[in-house]
Amino acid sequence: MGYEKHIYERAEAELSLRRLKAESEQQRHIHEIEEKFPEIIEINRKLAETSIELSKLIISKEKNFNESFNKIMESNLQGQELIKNILREGNYPGDYLEAKYSCPICYDKGYTSAGIRCQCFNELLNKFSAEELNKNANLPLCDFKHFSLSYYKGKTDKGIDCYKKMSEIFDFCKLYANTFNKNSESLFFLGKTGVGKTHLSLSIAKAVAEKGFNVAYGSIMNYLRNIEKEHFGRTANVNTDTLQVLINADLLVLDDLGSEFQTSFYESAVYNLLNSRLNMGLPTIISSNLTTDELQKRYNDRIISRIFGLYNIILCVGEDIRQIKRLKGE
Repeated sequence: MGYEKHIYERAEAELSLRRLKAESEQQRHIHEIEEKFPEIIEINRKLAETSIELSKLIISKEKNFNESFNKIMESNLQGQELIKNILREGNYPGDYLEAKYSCPICYDKGYTSAGIRCQCFNELLNKFSAEELNKNANLPLCDFKHFSLSYYKGKTDKGIDCYKKMSEIFDFCKLYANTFNKNSESLFFLGKTGVGKTHLSLSIAKAVAEKGFNVAYGSIMNYLRNIEKEHFGRTANVNTDTLQVLINADLLVLDDLGSEFQTSFYESAVYNLLNSRLNMGLPTIISSNLTTDELQKRYNDRIISRIFGLYNIILCVGEDIRQIKRLKGE
């Protein structure tokens, strides 16, 4: 998967910042400990000497290489253990002098020792690519604190108390956002226009993004248009791969399923997107104004079986809040 140059540069800058932060903190710890326990300075000096001895041994090709190597390594380990004991006796953790890199695999360099791009680098590339998509989503994120239950009154024609039902859904959404992880369940919001589906799903998106997860959110129609343009080479951004960005997001929020044109390409893209994320165990949140019957008539069995069989279906009820606000002059 390709990425725009500025996405690479932004990811590299973030890794560099992480590495600098970890190493700066390590140096602060070293200065602090050496002032309190000056004997550690001498131990570190001897440890440095063992490293020099080891380098000389490797170059010399000495006959008793293994014996000499083991002797040097044993001395080195003893010195490291001595430092840890001094730290513990001073009520410091044994690893207090070690650099705490964000990534224990590449030490925030972006590449493994084998020269392969590290997973942490890929995650940043995906995150920043998703943020680029979000800028063009035309869907401003919402907040739970601006979701008012006062608009939900009366009962549905099936006798469901709107206020009670939406109170339960509201509490569930807040809990979902607070406890979110990459293994969280997928959600499918159903209901008439204006009953709060988009507000709730985008409130979840905002809360999850604030926790540091990679979140992509937007209208399914806009996403599919981008995927189509890229697939048929009708875009200037040759390195952009919207489909892969959406597939790899920690959380994907698709608004207004059913608003897209009915074409075989779009239906195939929807299936590919949903199925890929399900196979990867990644959560997706979808909202739609269509009824269950309308969805079954519009989409093939492969899509319907995955949504209704593997998503948590959330039926939102009530009157169109936008109309209520308009009538009240709000």
